[in-house]
Amino acid sequence: MQKFYFSLLFSILFFCLSFSQDFVLSGKIVDAITKAPLEASTIYAESLKDSSLVSYTVSDQKGVFELEGDTSLKEVNVFFSYNGYKSHKVKVKLQPQVDMGNVQLEEQAQELDGVLIVGDRVPITIKKDTLEFNADSFKTKPDATVEDVLKKLPGVEVDSDGKITVNGKEVNQVLVNGQVFFSNDPKVATKSLPKDIISKIQITDTKTKTEEFTGESGDGENKTINLTIKEDKNKGYLGRLAAGYGTDERYQLNGLLNYFSDKKRISFIASSNNINNSGFSFDEIYDMVGNTDGGYSGARESGLINNFGNGITTSSNLGTSYANSEKGEYKIDANYFFGYSDSYNDQKTSRENILPDSRYFTDNISNFEGSTNSNRGAANIDYDVDKTLRVTVQPSLSINRTNSVNRNNKVSTDESGDLINSNERTTVNDGFQRNFSNRFGIMKKLDTIGKMVSITFSNDNSENINTSNLNSVREIFGDDPSVENLNQLSETDNSRNSYELEVDYRQPLTSKLFLDFGYEYKNDQTDNAKQVMDFDPGNNGYTDFNTALSSDFNFKNIQQSPSIGIRSNGEKLNFRVNASYVMTDLKNQDFLQNTSFTNSYENLLLRSSFRYNIDKNKRVYLRYNSRLSVPSVNQLQPVPNINDPLNVVIGNPNLLPSVNHGIDFNYNNYDWKSRTGLFIYAGMDIQKDRVSAISTTDDNFLRTTRYTNIDGNYSGYSGIGYSKQIKKDSTYTIKFNVRPRLSFGRQVSFTNGVELKANSFDVTPYFSTTFNYKEKIEIEPGYGIGFNNTTYNLDGLDDIKFTSQNAELKVTTYWPENLIWGNDLRYSYNGNVGPGFKKDALFWNMSLGLQMLQDKGTFKVLAYDLLDQNINTRRTTGEDYIQDFQGTVLQQYFMASFTYKFDQFGGKKPNVRGGRRYYN
Repeated sequence: MQKFYFSLLFSILFFCLSFSQDFVLSGKIVDAITKAPLEASTIYAESLKDSSLVSYTVSDQKGVFELEGDTSLKEVNVFFSYNGYKSHKVKVKLQPQVDMGNVQLEEQAQELDGVLIVGDRVPITIKKDTLEFNADSFKTKPDATVEDVLKKLPGVEVDSDGKITVNGKEVNQVLVNGQVFFSNDPKVATKSLPKDIISKIQITDTKTKTEEFTGESGDGENKTINLTIKEDKNKGYLGRLAAGYGTDERYQLNGLLNYFSDKKRISFIASSNNINNSGFSFDEIYDMVGNTDGGYSGARESGLINNFGNGITTSSNLGTSYANSEKGEYKIDANYFFGYSDSYNDQKTSRENILPDSRYFTDNISNFEGSTNSNRGAANIDYDVDKTLRVTVQPSLSINRTNSVNRNNKVSTDESGDLINSNERTTVNDGFQRNFSNRFGIMKKLDTIGKMVSITFSNDNSENINTSNLNSVREIFGDDPSVENLNQLSETDNSRNSYELEVDYRQPLTSKLFLDFGYEYKNDQTDNAKQVMDFDPGNNGYTDFNTALSSDFNFKNIQQSPSIGIRSNGEKLNFRVNASYVMTDLKNQDFLQNTSFTNSYENLLLRSSFRYNIDKNKRVYLRYNSRLSVPSVNQLQPVPNINDPLNVVIGNPNLLPSVNHGIDFNYNNYDWKSRTGLFIYAGMDIQKDRVSAISTTDDNFLRTTRYTNIDGNYSGYSGIGYSKQIKKDSTYTIKFNVRPRLSFGRQVSFTNGVELKANSFDVTPYFSTTFNYKEKIEIEPGYGIGFNNTTYNLDGLDDIKFTSQNAELKVTTYWPENLIWGNDLRYSYNGNVGPGFKKDALFWNMSLGLQMLQDKGTFKVLAYDLLDQNINTRRTTGEDYIQDFQGTVLQQYFMASFTYKFDQFGGKKPNVRGGRRYYN
């Protein structure tokens, strides 16, 4: 299998490099009057016949450019564009080398219609803090989604799960006309919206509310994509409907309706399926494919899915979203979702538990069934009282009901294979959760050079009511056998009320240098009443109150934090240095156990970041952060938790908060001339007073776990990302990606009084490529291998070394016309898993789609897991264990589906002729 991938990659690389470069246009862009060079000007060539994009580039710091291309055309139109200047067009006869000398651009006094028309075709525009792409300049397959066009953009990568990165930085939100589309999950917009309604794709650093108000740039850690709707598509509606049914009673139904009216947007989404699908994708070939491991990643976080995160889920969801804005007055977006789901998951784990002088083994088989329904809504309102005063409100409300049954059968054996103990338990839970949070902020500019004050008040109020029935039989074998039966009913009423007030003041020292003063007060209070009743056979009911396991406590965490900082917002150098003094008071009183404790902590925390823009394309970023982590009430409360009778957990009220010291480094560079991207990153976290588990295991392998503060824990990572794009006009495009990464760390724990250190060092190189030929065929191979190494400090413990491999190949053809054939193959190999766990599998999805009804409809036949080899097996290692896991996954099924697309803009329905859309 590996030889096949290496051969394929080598063949594609050889094919691309075998084409010589047809032409190079060089010159320099300058201001017509001052002769000053214009950095980041856009130069692009178009076909004379149909204005299709041939090639483009961007000028460097000195205004110098080289426009390279590989085309069969003899003559092209070359355009020169710079923000705030009139565009310039020249007809050029192509030769191997063309020196165009100095190209002079004139400032644009007023925007003429003709200039605007030309400007709309500029493929890329680099502004101060925004990278803007013209969606129509990047050719895609018919009826492509936003995700399809993102894959064509230089420096942008979209992985198989839909995660988007821009030169190594993750995109954490996608906006439509500057506003949230349903949720913060970027995939909702990128997978559901068609490319042909998008005008511009704008990429910028993600900003906080304060940075949006002041116009500052973000810290560069995450990216935001804003999709602007075309003017002629910004009035009307767009809809998608899809239905599918297959073998094993697998099905999916989903629909989407968007109504646009200038700044106003109203959207509806609905779905129902039993294939672990989020239900918002309308891709002609790769949607309606179930998730391979039962997880939902971002879809679950977005509110579109509500489940327990594992196994197979049957879900139904309904959502609506509203957005509207008026520049200089207000901006509002709101959403509501209802979701219902049933989940089940059968899993098996085998764990090797490491003791100082021996080891023992636990095997656990569990069966889980659960259901949940949820109602959740959220809004985001920005209201500008005037140009200097903004009020923001961000309320969020959710109400959930959960029911679950979890059955576990666990056995423990010694090194000789003799049975030591076993536990068979069933837990039935019935829960109700309610949460309301809000953030209210006022920001006021006090002058025009940066003086400002902001006041923010936020609350987070939640209630969690749960009824749990535990039936357990714990049996100890050996010389002194015993059997313990538990039949308990627990009722827990937990409420948490958190309030936070933050005041910030900014004083400018110069136009680029500022002092920041702040004060933060937080009051976090938890009330928890847990009543445990043992079953009384005599009364045939749960009438015996268990005082030892019950509790009724009030836990308060009060923090005060004054801070001072300095920041610079320069064109080249941006830095921020902040120091805060955190005073923490913890108070706990258990009225039932008649115990209480009070702890006070004082910590000095530092946060700093430095970013240097070497030029428009190169950036260096360095950050140091120290973060405080206060122990949870479960880690502090000295009440035994016997949910697992083989491992009793008891809290420690004397814990200290842990402080995490983290440092990160990033270097980003994208060379527009060669379409080459490079990013280098590294980071390390050192944990001071980490709250860690210490365990004591007796002769019967019954474990008691407590908590303490331990030093010596750390983790680190480093990696490189390299990408290269090669394009020959509209003939072919190829993108290469190489992503080697390494990670290392140390975990420290204590078992039976002996310190155990587990040192890990993992190396995971990965490379992939995408080859597209005339939008007729697209080939996407990739291969990654992981070398995993864990060593221990104790003699007699063998080091753990194993290799994992992942290979993938996606092949999609769009020929003959209206026929789409897709193949998605993934091979996985998990080295060193224990006996009884399958090590490797070849996962293959195949789909054949036929476009009909003037491309409005698509009929598709899907084969999921064609070879019936899908597995969910993995190995993990910790400070005192090695564990193999295998869980429920979707098995092979076949499905037929039909997707119908309808839209109407400007009161006119589209006609489709020759593969293009026209509006009458």
